[in-house]
Amino acid sequence: MSANSFDARSTLQVGDESYEIFRLDKVEGAARLPYSLKVLLENLLRTEDGANITADHIRALGNWDSQAQPSQEIQFTPARVIMQDFTGVPCVVDLATMREAVKELGGDPAKINPLAPAELVIDHSVIADKFGTNDAFKENVELEYGRNKERYQFLRWGQTAFDEFKVVPPGTGIVHQVNIEHLARTVMVRGGQAYPDTLVGTDSHTTMVNGLGVLGWGVGGIEAEAAMLGQPVSMLIPRVVGFKLTGELKPGTTATDLVLTITEMLRKHGVVGKFVEFYGEGVAATSLANRATIGNMSPEFGSTAAIFPIDGETLNYLRLTGRSDQQVALVEAYAKEQGLWLDPAAEPDFSEKLELDLATVVPSIAGPKRPQDRIVLAEAATRFERDVLNYVSTADEAGEESFPASDAPASVNGVPARPTTVTAPDGSTYEIDHGAVTVAAITSCTNTSNPYVMVAAALVAKKAVEKGLTRKPWVKTTLAPGSKVVTDYFDKAGLTPYLDKVGFNLVGYGCTTCIGNSGPLPEEVSKAVNEHDLAVTSVLSGNRNFEGRINPDVKMNYLASPPLVVAYALAGSMKVDITREALGTDTEGNPVYLKDIWPSEAEVNDVVANAIGEDMFNKSYSDVFAGDAQWQALPIPTGNTFEWDAESTYVRKPPYFEGMQMEPAPVEDIAGARVLAKLGDSVTTDHISPAGAIKADTPAGTYLTEHGVQRRDFNSYGSRRGNHEVMIRGTFANIRLRNQIAPGTEGGFTRDFTKDGAPVSFIYDASQNYQAAGIPLVVLAGKEYGSGSSRDWAAKGTALLGVKAVIAESYERIHRSNLIGMGVLPLQFPEGASAESLGLTGEETFSFTGVTELNNGSTPRTVKVTTDTGVEFDAVVRIDTPGEADYYRNGGIMQYVLRSLIRK
Repeated sequence: MSANSFDARSTLQVGDESYEIFRLDKVEGAARLPYSLKVLLENLLRTEDGANITADHIRALGNWDSQAQPSQEIQFTPARVIMQDFTGVPCVVDLATMREAVKELGGDPAKINPLAPAELVIDHSVIADKFGTNDAFKENVELEYGRNKERYQFLRWGQTAFDEFKVVPPGTGIVHQVNIEHLARTVMVRGGQAYPDTLVGTDSHTTMVNGLGVLGWGVGGIEAEAAMLGQPVSMLIPRVVGFKLTGELKPGTTATDLVLTITEMLRKHGVVGKFVEFYGEGVAATSLANRATIGNMSPEFGSTAAIFPIDGETLNYLRLTGRSDQQVALVEAYAKEQGLWLDPAAEPDFSEKLELDLATVVPSIAGPKRPQDRIVLAEAATRFERDVLNYVSTADEAGEESFPASDAPASVNGVPARPTTVTAPDGSTYEIDHGAVTVAAITSCTNTSNPYVMVAAALVAKKAVEKGLTRKPWVKTTLAPGSKVVTDYFDKAGLTPYLDKVGFNLVGYGCTTCIGNSGPLPEEVSKAVNEHDLAVTSVLSGNRNFEGRINPDVKMNYLASPPLVVAYALAGSMKVDITREALGTDTEGNPVYLKDIWPSEAEVNDVVANAIGEDMFNKSYSDVFAGDAQWQALPIPTGNTFEWDAESTYVRKPPYFEGMQMEPAPVEDIAGARVLAKLGDSVTTDHISPAGAIKADTPAGTYLTEHGVQRRDFNSYGSRRGNHEVMIRGTFANIRLRNQIAPGTEGGFTRDFTKDGAPVSFIYDASQNYQAAGIPLVVLAGKEYGSGSSRDWAAKGTALLGVKAVIAESYERIHRSNLIGMGVLPLQFPEGASAESLGLTGEETFSFTGVTELNNGSTPRTVKVTTDTGVEFDAVVRIDTPGEADYYRNGGIMQYVLRSLIRK
């Protein structure tokens, strides 16, 4: 019950229903706040308890100074939690382990139960092994169940063992698309109260739901577990960046072009740790699908959230997707009553402002290794010619006679060239070179939730087929929609056969290529690429193209809209300027250009209007948690504690609570630490904890082999996140990681200073030696450390390797928070300083003093860092809130929550 200090409790009548609400207009200053802060203000009013959330916190938010640097801590209580299976499995593993730990400490295991609705969508497990055939979907699902049976049994057990926990089974859709199409409430109703739908999710792209006016963002799995167990999210009242939209998109441009433009602008402006909020006349002209596409890309530009207010477009989408008339009426009445309804002419108080005229957006792609690196489509071929120089070898390693042997690759007009003949299984031959598009994937919720770009892609396929074009034979083409509704409207519009004919057969409903589940390239293509060291490319409609992520054979990755993915599959090479050069020839030998097969806006709108209806959503989501016969037939254990299988290589009991006492040990300074890794800028959570393939000759591969797992059954790192033994061995194992203390290596290598001569060894092996010797470890890094997905294993693995502190030039929000959640100290170099400017090589021994100040109940602003080589500096302590300090003192967030629950 709220303390209701502001007399804000009131009643809202909608039709025959009456709801308790907490009125924002009772707080002075509320009217001028941005939409997102109004949502936070309501949250505080409703959860005010006089202790964690007080009247002073509410006044502080009402009196928010838009120009001040964030300093006021508040406690945000999300209405629900959403998870995908890669991050959700370790969440449920941790909850199951916590039940046992509570029991061992004399508490009641039943206390470990979600206190807020928690929904998990299985979407990260399907791998696009099979493609280009009508049976690809069926075969991939069979492979998925074969590989993931243990995980799925575990999740089905969780669905029965935990209250308020629901699972959307495999083959349904991508978590964020299922969220906006079905799970999102926009206005939540619970216990007779109506309040804004808010959430945290275990995927950084949780922000897609911001397009529906729902405030939520990605957190690590460990933070999500705490939220499920009733712990509020500790945060500082953020700065809010107002992004004004004006005008309308020009014909020929897509939501993808728009979002890549916004991503570039906001990444350049700097929005890490801030809310972004869209306003202005252009918002009303932006479809809900486009809003969701923009919201989804929030992690790519680095903001915490990227939100749109509620308006008539929101209501239209809720109706289309089958929400009840009462729910739609409630959303409208609540938003208008609380000042959450969009006024296109209003200009709330913002910390910073940007503006974009939608008419200036031009066709674009992004790459070859970061989503914020936008390339104007008309310049893509020339940019590739320049960028490929960073990916080709400087020596002729293949030694074949098909190209000249020299100190550098052969070139044509200054562009590296290594034409290589490939023989297909049917005996035909073709030639590939640097820049060959070997993966063309329509995948990831970013775009597959947007019917306009999906229909555009299908129409490009239709027109291509009618001209006699098809994909090039070396291109692996896949279609992985975000929900079954997509294939329903393709079928209704008669477009599926055309997609099939150009190779974009359905491969699964899941993330696939975007998260590294692209599956292997055809054997003959892979062999040619690796033997001749070709810099081949992927083009995908997802949101993540970090190096080493998409496919181990593919060095360069480009984000593009779905219709451009189809176009590049037809062209077959990034060297082709698809804005000017022919994609192929028609049945009469005439050149066919992109403009010849690009659909008009009217054509796309006509299909969307006539092929998509409410009935499709009702059918797809009528019994969404039940699953098919295969899901329902999975045998599961019973009971409220899990029966761990000692032989399982997927689900094992983790060691986080071993030896844990009710009272935490005092925080200690760190002495005699060695550097495990010295890393550069933009090291992502993919670099730290890869999600893709497990190589046989790595510590993780060796572990699986020793446990009787055949190479073909290794699956991916992402699928094995329920097994800490695999994940520790996979930490820092990305094939593109460059550890500067082991120069000349690429992958999970370091130098082991416990041995004479400090030989190069696997990071995992060195870590075991350091831990056996009682030597703490440290990681040195550059800017934007931990950017990318909200991957809790990037922090869990770091902690379990024995890393006690990380010193970086700057952090992405989620990873910094996750490090604290695992008891790892995040430190920052002094302003303007770096490892290089301080002369640090990574061969030093480090000591950290001043950490013990945390034992006094305060957080030091800096700690003294000294090395055995005489380098000294004051590192900034990036424990940003008192709540985070409590987590660190307890050795991590899970230990803090466990102790709190037992004391209740």
